[in-house]
Amino acid sequence: MKEISEILNAYSEANAAGKKTALATVVKVEGSSYRQPGARMLVTEDGLLTGAISGGCLEGDALRKALLSINQKQNKLVTYNTSNEDDAEIGLQLGCNGIVHILFEYINDELENNPIQLLSQLKAERKEAVVVTIFSLNKRAIQIGTTLFFRKDSPTLHHHNNVLNLISDAKEVLETKITSIKKLQEGTDDEALIEYINPPISLVIAGAGNDVQPLVKMATLLGWEITVGDGRSAHATKKRFPKANQVLVVKPDDFLDTITIDDQTYFVLMTHNYKYDLAVLRLLLNTDCRYIGILGPKSKLNRMVDDLRMVGINVNEEQLKRIHSPVGLDIGAETSEEIALSIVSEIKAFASGKTGTSLKYKSGKIHDEIHYGA
Repeated sequence: MKEISEILNAYSEANAAGKKTALATVVKVEGSSYRQPGARMLVTEDGLLTGAISGGCLEGDALRKALLSINQKQNKLVTYNTSNEDDAEIGLQLGCNGIVHILFEYINDELENNPIQLLSQLKAERKEAVVVTIFSLNKRAIQIGTTLFFRKDSPTLHHHNNVLNLISDAKEVLETKITSIKKLQEGTDDEALIEYINPPISLVIAGAGNDVQPLVKMATLLGWEITVGDGRSAHATKKRFPKANQVLVVKPDDFLDTITIDDQTYFVLMTHNYKYDLAVLRLLLNTDCRYIGILGPKSKLNRMVDDLRMVGINVNEEQLKRIHSPVGLDIGAETSEEIALSIVSEIKAFASGKTGTSLKYKSGKIHDEIHYGA
């Protein structure tokens, strides 16, 4: 979502300035590639790039292809064979050992539900959604492009009626949370990238001390939505946390009053005030929040559990599974910046269903497999 948000902001600025644009999307990868299907980049007619479709090796040539799409006002599919070190089309030894198919879409402002308008729906609500992009590996064929937006209990938006038969596939992707690529019809080269997109992580931090500042900075780099809350008015200020979406001066018993909790909401308790953290933990135990990180040693959590039991609150096994204490991955963190990195890494791993182990010991591919449907 961070990349999409940046693309939407860049498009808004370009449109206000009267600049034409094109959207480049990785629609299919065969073998290995730095970026996976769904990676996007916006290109303006004066050559400004926002987002990325590779690690930098394809962007130069992709710029030229995007400008051609803008000048001709047509969608185009370009295939890069990064496993061929003598690839004359790219002229670079990329060594990624993969074939990358990239769709370039001219953004027609007059077209209802054009790609940018469809992507902008992602920011309307904090809900998961599916975006469908239709392409053809036959470069001479008409490239339909980003054409359908689907979200549960919301109107389905599209600009081609012939994609309505993909709604059942969109529902399946929304259910499984796994992006898929589907062949549309046997005997043709038409395929659909049916992409699952989650809302950004919402990181809620109880605490506004100096060690929270690097955590907010790192989470901002990842595009997370950040709320900082503390009972100390001198600490919980926008000046100290300019990148946070919300900075609240709040009593512990009122901490959740303005917080909306969904599957992408993660809490970290780090006020360095035991009673404050305990009060917020007591509130969180009655929610369905999936992740509660607590800064401090394991003995702190044990004390919290004992103190809650003393007032008649028994923390069960399911609740304990949601509590991560000490919070963070074991990377030998000592400084506040290192601890922030440890916390962000654990949350990212948890959100991705990973354990946070070294890629060195992973036997398969770095990236999760894309599901290829019939």
